[in-house]
Amino acid sequence: MAACKRGYRVYSCVSPGGGPLRAEGMSLVEVLATLAILSILLTVAVPAFDAMITSSRFATSANLYLTSLHLARSEAIKRNGRVALCKSADGATCTANGRWDQGWIVFHDVNNNALADGGEEILRVYEVLPADLALSGNLPVANYVSYGALGASRLTSGAFQAGTLTLCRLSTGGGEARQIVISMTGRPRVQQVNVAACP
Repeated sequence: MAACKRGYRVYSCVSPGGGPLRAEGMSLVEVLATLAILSILLTVAVPAFDAMITSSRFATSANLYLTSLHLARSEAIKRNGRVALCKSADGATCTANGRWDQGWIVFHDVNNNALADGGEEILRVYEVLPADLALSGNLPVANYVSYGALGASRLTSGAFQAGTLTLCRLSTGGGEARQIVISMTGRPRVQQVNVAACP
């Protein structure tokens, strides 16, 4: 095997098989083709990834509200008294203004007025939802949800309280949404829907 001298180092001028050495690596055309394929894949994958993140945020926020309903219902049964949820921007008092996405509280509603009065125990505070999500309820559940000692949802008048809260994305104005449906017995469930407009 012949050897080539370059300075003080010795380099092999032939490959172990006897032929001349070939440069290893990728040509410019191969690199450009790889980049083109990668850019096409990213163009397809990024919107799908965004949809997956949005769907996950919907599910997380809907499940958060669902969990608070389950908490209120179980606490009402455990305490043998009224426990309610209401919209709350400050985490201490109820408000009739705005939507549920501003935050809400679960509290022991001793006097059954659906307001967190001074001596009533606040059981849990839920913070504001992500900025592009809106959570609003139809008339029976627009401001509060209240559970009695038997676990049924009731208005302050004593009538059954059933209703639907809709969680949607403000930036799209409609499309994919989640609804939290509260039955006449007080049992909540989440369903996936499409809405024409997001309030």
